[in-house]
Amino acid sequence: MKILYGVNGEGMGHATRSEVVIKYLLERHDVRVVASGRALEHLSGRLPRVQEVFGPTFAMKDGQIDRWHTVQQSLRLARQQLPASARLWVSSVRDWKPDVAITDFEPLTAAYARWTRTPLVAVDNINMIDRCRHDREIVGPQRDDYRVARTVVRAMVPNAREYLVTTFFRPPLARRRTTLIPPIVRPEIAAATCEPGDHLVVYASGAKRQIEALKATGVPCFVYGMRGGPDEPVSDGKLELRPPSNEGFVEALRTCRGVVAGGGFSLMSEAVYLGKPLLAIPLRGQFEQVMNARYLQRSGYGMCVERTSKAALQLFLDGMGTFEDALSRYEQVGNSVALRAVEQTAETAAEEGPGERRRAQRQAHRAVRG
Repeated sequence: MKILYGVNGEGMGHATRSEVVIKYLLERHDVRVVASGRALEHLSGRLPRVQEVFGPTFAMKDGQIDRWHTVQQSLRLARQQLPASARLWVSSVRDWKPDVAITDFEPLTAAYARWTRTPLVAVDNINMIDRCRHDREIVGPQRDDYRVARTVVRAMVPNAREYLVTTFFRPPLARRRTTLIPPIVRPEIAAATCEPGDHLVVYASGAKRQIEALKATGVPCFVYGMRGGPDEPVSDGKLELRPPSNEGFVEALRTCRGVVAGGGFSLMSEAVYLGKPLLAIPLRGQFEQVMNARYLQRSGYGMCVERTSKAALQLFLDGMGTFEDALSRYEQVGNSVALRAVEQTAETAAEEGPGERRRAQRQAHRAVRG
C-alpha cells in the first residue's frame, strides 16, 4: 500500500506521534511524508522521504494565542509560500499516486486527497473538539474560543473517510465516521518502568511567578522547557533548571511524584500512561488545552488551574493519593491497539470506492476492540 502521510508542524505532539505510526507502517508499506515547521526538523533525521510543505503557525502575545494576528500571519505566509510549496510536492507525488492519504492535522494532505479523490484518514487528538460532544462544564466561559476552535478544526481536515481520535478520555461522539483510540506514546514511554519518587517534573516557560511558587512548596522540582534555558543543569534551592534532554526527561518522568505542565495532549497522555498525577495550567486562548485539562480533572487524574500558585500546588500535592488511585484504573498497554486501528482503517479506505464509509468505520471499531 502506498501512503501519503502529512504532519502538522505546530508543536511537537504531531511529530512524535506520527513518527511512531509511520515507523510501524514502513514495516509493510511504502510511506512518503510531508511536514512543516518543527515536525519537519524532527522527522527529517529519523524517517526516509520527508518533504517540506507550508504550514500555519500561532502568533503569541502576553502568554496567549493572539487569534487575529495568527490569522493575519498565516494569510501573509500562505500568499508568500503556499503556491510554490503546493506545486512542488503535488508534482512529486503525481506519478507515484498514493492509495490512501493519512493526515495528522496537516491541511495540504487533506486538500490533495480532495483534489485527487484519494481516500483520506485523519489521525490526531485535535479533532476531538469537533467530533465529540462537550458539555457546559468542559466548555465553561470559553464558549467563544470553543466556537472558533471548532470552526478551524472543521476547516483543516474536512471530509475524511474516518477520523481516528487519540484520547485517554471518552466523551460521547457528535459525528459519524469517528473512532476514539488510545493515545500513541513514544516507545521509550511505552517501555518505561515506573518508580515512585519525591520530585515533580515541571514543563514551563520559567516565568518568575512560576519559579517562586514552585520554590515555596519545598518539594524538589526538575524544570524543563524554559525559554532561553540553561545548557547545563542549574540548581536553585530544591529547584533544578534543566536543559532539553529526551533521555533525561523520560528518566525524570518515570521516577517522579507528579507533573506540572500546560494542557498539551502529548505530555498529558504520557503522564496518564505512566500513572503520574498532573497539575495542568492550559495556555490561555488555546481551547484544546483547556478541554484536555478539564477532562483530566474530571477523570480524577489531576487538576486544572488557570495559573501556577503556591495554593494550587499545595492542593495538588495534598490530592496525590486520590489522583494515583484513579490513575491505577487506567488501562493501556503500549500502542498496539491504536496502531492496528490506523493500519486497518487505511487498508479498508484504500480498498473501498468513494462513498463506502460505513465498512471503514466498523473496521476501525473492531480494531479498537481487538
